[in-house]
Amino acid sequence: MRCALLHGFVGDVRAWDGVIAAWSADASPVAIALPGHGGGDVAASWDANIASVASAVERASPGCDTAIGYSMGARIALGLLARGAITRAVLISGNPGIDDAERPARIASDAAWAALLRERGITAFVDAWQAQPLFADQHAPADALAARTVRRRTLDGEQLARCLEVMGLGAMPDFRAQLPGWRERIAVLAGARDAKFAAIARAMPAARCDLVADAGHDPTIEQPRALAAAIAQGIAAVGG
Repeated sequence: MRCALLHGFVGDVRAWDGVIAAWSADASPVAIALPGHGGGDVAASWDANIASVASAVERASPGCDTAIGYSMGARIALGLLARGAITRAVLISGNPGIDDAERPARIASDAAWAALLRERGITAFVDAWQAQPLFADQHAPADALAARTVRRRTLDGEQLARCLEVMGLGAMPDFRAQLPGWRERIAVLAGARDAKFAAIARAMPAARCDLVADAGHDPTIEQPRALAAAIAQGIAAVGG
């Protein structure tokens, strides 16, 4: 088995460094740069970007059958599963989809963030993004947080804006109806202190659901060792 690691929005392959250092699963991992984040330009549609990621995974790890995704990366992992590009997934702090009634508000929110990028630039955007309540209570080393901020400020603002418009939750298909058929091929994880995404994780049909202790929305930086152990258990639960 081979594993592809898919980072979140405003992330990069370095986001997985702590997890890879603590990796305990037998499957060998490779971190993939996503479109707009060093993995080429954002394509014109959700499906085109999933195809691009599928190609990147195959180039980096031929025969890869498992995707491990955090946040946006978890949503992309579902897209790869739906496409048949992978056969199993471990989803971390992921949202499988929203109702049509919720979609206009989410599209408007994504558009507002994209406008901030275009009007005020990457530094102002990163500062505002990191100030969201979702990330307000991160238990992570100050040097790790600072290094991540520096990396984020090097990203291309226009590509991030396009990513929000084309790959944001508002543009993503709703995969919830397909989840029961994937139950034995999906494991889900969330930070125990992230009430919203812990609830989403518990509600998803999955072979295994675990909450990472003393972690909020981003266990990759808050609890990488515990996350690596939970990923290994998730991989085992889905047949790895």
